[in-house]
Amino acid sequence: MAIARQVLCLSAFLSLPLARAEPIRYSVAEEAESGSLVGKLAEDAGLTPPQLSARRARLLSEDGRQHLRLEPGSGRLLVAGRLDREQLCAHSDTCMLPFELLLSDPLQFFRVEVTVDDINDHSPVFPKDRVTFKILETTDPGSLFPLEVARDLDIGSNTIQAYSISPNSEYFSVSYGSRSEDGKYLDLVLEKPLDREEHAEMSFNIIAEDGGFPPRSGSTQVKIIILDVNDNAPTFKPQVYIAKVLENMPEGTVVLTVLATDKDAGVNGDLSYELSEAEGQKDPKFLIDPRTGEIKLTKPLDFEAAHIHELTARATDGGGLSAICKVLVEVVDVNDNAPELAVSSFSSPLPENTAPGTVVALFTVRDRDSGANGKISCALDDQLFFSLRPAYKNYYELVTVSALDREHTAQYVLRVTAADAGSPPLTSTHTFTVDISDVNDNAPVFNQTSYTMYVRENNVPSVLVGAVSAADADEGLNAKVTYSLAPGPAAERPSCSCISVNSENGHVFVLRPLDYERLKHIEVTVSASDAGSPPLRANVTVRLVVLDENDNAPLVLYPAQDSSPASSELVPVAAQAGYLITKVVAVDADSAQNSWLSYHLLRATEPGLFSVAVQSGEVRLKRPVTERDSVKHKLLVLVTDNGKPPLSATAALSALLLKDFSDVRLPHSSPPADEHGDSLTTSLIISLVFVSLLFLVSSAVFVARKVCKSKELKAAHVLYGADNLQSGLADAAAAGTLPRAYCYEISLTTGSANSEFQFLKPILPSLPAQPCATGQGPECGREAIIRESGKHLIAFGCLIMTPVHHR
Repeated sequence: MAIARQVLCLSAFLSLPLARAEPIRYSVAEEAESGSLVGKLAEDAGLTPPQLSARRARLLSEDGRQHLRLEPGSGRLLVAGRLDREQLCAHSDTCMLPFELLLSDPLQFFRVEVTVDDINDHSPVFPKDRVTFKILETTDPGSLFPLEVARDLDIGSNTIQAYSISPNSEYFSVSYGSRSEDGKYLDLVLEKPLDREEHAEMSFNIIAEDGGFPPRSGSTQVKIIILDVNDNAPTFKPQVYIAKVLENMPEGTVVLTVLATDKDAGVNGDLSYELSEAEGQKDPKFLIDPRTGEIKLTKPLDFEAAHIHELTARATDGGGLSAICKVLVEVVDVNDNAPELAVSSFSSPLPENTAPGTVVALFTVRDRDSGANGKISCALDDQLFFSLRPAYKNYYELVTVSALDREHTAQYVLRVTAADAGSPPLTSTHTFTVDISDVNDNAPVFNQTSYTMYVRENNVPSVLVGAVSAADADEGLNAKVTYSLAPGPAAERPSCSCISVNSENGHVFVLRPLDYERLKHIEVTVSASDAGSPPLRANVTVRLVVLDENDNAPLVLYPAQDSSPASSELVPVAAQAGYLITKVVAVDADSAQNSWLSYHLLRATEPGLFSVAVQSGEVRLKRPVTERDSVKHKLLVLVTDNGKPPLSATAALSALLLKDFSDVRLPHSSPPADEHGDSLTTSLIISLVFVSLLFLVSSAVFVARKVCKSKELKAAHVLYGADNLQSGLADAAAAGTLPRAYCYEISLTTGSANSEFQFLKPILPSLPAQPCATGQGPECGREAIIRESGKHLIAFGCLIMTPVHHR
């Protein structure tokens, strides 16, 4: 209920003007029954009962006590509890209960003042139930004998109106009136001379009657003792004593001393004092010394309870004569009450996007002291984000003055100090704990500006390659981060489909095996989004690098390793050591060290005759050719990469050792010598005959054409066959594994049966003559047949292999 009341007041103060100028006034008789109608408050305020309910109408009283209540259904103002005017307002002529009608949504105040009308609910009461007078019999008629007036807590016509004697006495009457503005008197008047011998004592009642309807009355018994001569009564000068006492004076403090005098002597001049306090004082605060007349405190006074105390002092002599005087004790306020702070409305928590100027709390302050002791000022410790401002009368508002940030400060503890102007001042402190609720004002932040992750090709499906992580400075759902792949261009989606991100923990998985030779890296965008409303998100680039595995064996481009017989390389017998026979060209689809190739001579018919360059794959003569060397040689070159474990391939080569071009008439293929081990003698004979015949024929041809040959060598044709290279060789060059161009200058280059190049007309049918590469004539001096090989072009003169540049 307290929180609802605070929120209502806060909302009301923010929305509407305060109160109308003129208050709504009602009157109600005291002691009215609970639920009695005071007035139609809704109607008088220009409102309807549904409006009161909808706007959460409440009554706020200044003293915090609810004497009246508002009936929400009808809008009527009703009595909430017992109203005792005398308790509420003591002896004040008017008794008013002020309060405010507070409406919310929007805020509106109505000042309401209810006057409590007095009813005749108190009877007159005399200070004493019995009064005794000792009167000399010589007392003259018309003598006055003062009585203490009766007290009636009611006011106006309900207070005492008349006094009478019952039963009627022929000797006495009463006189009642006012001597001054505040002083009332009651005297017993002697109507005729007394005769002690006739009546030694008399008794009757003094009746006080008020003007109520029906009237109430009170009485005191008066006893008259008739004495012999004592013709001087005590007298007070002055008749009214006034004293001022600080409210914090201790018990026993002398307030003042009253003094009466009596002209009589002896016992008739001996005075004694007595004191009586006003009606309603159940616990007397004063006492008087019967001999000295000193009035002292029996307990400390309280200014907030009563500002003034009215006392009556009586002096009586030994002869029974007396006099009375009035004693007024004014209580001087002391700053003994600290300010009181009452919260009407308080809002917590506050959203962190609350605008400056928002009212957080509404409270009122009061001090029961008076004057400077009751003047209050309020201060707030923290002036950076909150401040205080006066609202209405003694109301204050606690408002925000700058923007709030929960991520910087999640809770503010505000101390409001109320101090009065007393000396020394008294203070009271109230603490407001304002919690700041979160607003989704922070997007997730990745802990890296970008991520690079690695995966080896041929990975297993759904392998974990790393994780992204983002943090959100907010809290709750506003800080709950989920991850997803941000949509990319349509062209990138196929390559991105192999990556998945766990939405909860940001783990990045590769869903399918990757092939480094097809895809070397992937870039995707990962989005981190919080669960706020609306959600905030951040993106980061994740680059997945595919690491190469040695999963591709070397591929031999030259010589071609197909099903056809291997081509033969022609080597002149006059070649020296280091002569370049051919070059094994191979590529590896892997990268880095997995594609570093090395060449090794695995097997050869004459291992000591040939060598293979480890890095370039060039096949050269290791030593000069001798006559003992076989004409036909076969080599097997092993091409190995540098992977772990290494992969390899083999290239088969054939080489023919020839003395002259006429040697091309040899059979396209000769069975290895090891296949005829069983007929070695027959083979040697046949070979000897064949060589002899060949030598004779060659000698004849050599002699006949010696002159022509020297001329033709000078005008040797140079064929540029780069355009006719096999596509596989070009691709190898494109892959970056082919070496620079080589120029081979040889006397005669021919192949095996696959070269499709044959010389000498007696063996092969003649073909049409080809134009010379130099374009100097339709035919060359020597008949030549030029045909394409699968791997290179063959001609007399220089073979130039034009490299294919890297793309």
